[in-house]
Amino acid sequence: MTHKIILDTDPGIDDAMAILFAEAHPAIDLLAITTVFGNATIENGTRNALWLKQKYGMKADVAQGAAAPLRREPVGPTTVVHGPSGLGDVEAGEVTISADPRPAWQYIVEAVKAAPGEITLVTIGPLTNLALALQEAPEITGLVKQVVVMGGAFGVNGHRGNVTPYAEANIHDDPEAADVVFTAPWPVVIIGLDVTQQSFFSSRYLDALRDEAGEPGRFLWAVSRFYLRFYSERIGLDGCHVHDPSAIAYVIDPTLFTLREGPVRVIDGGPAIGHTLQKFDDKAHPHDEWAGYPAQRVGVAVRDQALLALYRETLVAWGKDC
Repeated sequence: MTHKIILDTDPGIDDAMAILFAEAHPAIDLLAITTVFGNATIENGTRNALWLKQKYGMKADVAQGAAAPLRREPVGPTTVVHGPSGLGDVEAGEVTISADPRPAWQYIVEAVKAAPGEITLVTIGPLTNLALALQEAPEITGLVKQVVVMGGAFGVNGHRGNVTPYAEANIHDDPEAADVVFTAPWPVVIIGLDVTQQSFFSSRYLDALRDEAGEPGRFLWAVSRFYLRFYSERIGLDGCHVHDPSAIAYVIDPTLFTLREGPVRVIDGGPAIGHTLQKFDDKAHPHDEWAGYPAQRVGVAVRDQALLALYRETLVAWGKDC
């Protein structure tokens, strides 16, 4: 079975890992890469996406999206994690191709309407483009196959936040947009820190990719150097968590994850801004801002070794042809 996806991304280091994963796996038909601010500025992120498309001969369209959140003040690109332009120590080379002229939200709306029930939206950055698409064309909720989000943290497995004590970066960058997306009447799967921090690309694992996965493996090794220095210096880990590629892994093989159902809301102000909260019981309350919203699914467990094997096998097989 082939899954048609539009990948909405803020192309930083783990985004590049996810983009190559999506391009490499035969079960994924990568229709488009839509860009959003976040790990890099919108200009750098779009350039990174176009460069990767050009470098690997991807057929996917690239459409530039939102440069800032819906309402909150921008927090700025996460250069401390992803480097000055988003790809760590690697600089995107000369780009000789252009992005689609449509803004990302319009591209998403028109693509979904042209293929009702066929397209999965995979988001691995702030959710601004999807919120804008919903504002302009709310009817797409009935036309999308599903929405898979890398974002959020729900306190499962001891994971609560990575940019504040209770907020994950993608949600923190635009909490209002995230709340719009999570409360819309379409099927959402949230692959957050609760599971992405349970999987780990060790330095040895990345060394093996460099040696076994051809040119893509060497690129992933090079782009991960900055990322691994951050993890080593700030967290004391010899490797990095598997954030954005986990969303692609879910599309390929949902059995890798255990999910919990219930409506999800996002705090959009104060010290807990960006905090994601799921109501996962049936208790009645006199005041309930979760009631009446659709039950979405949140990842609470992952078969991490199987996920790591899937990623490695996919890149090694693809690398032999690159």
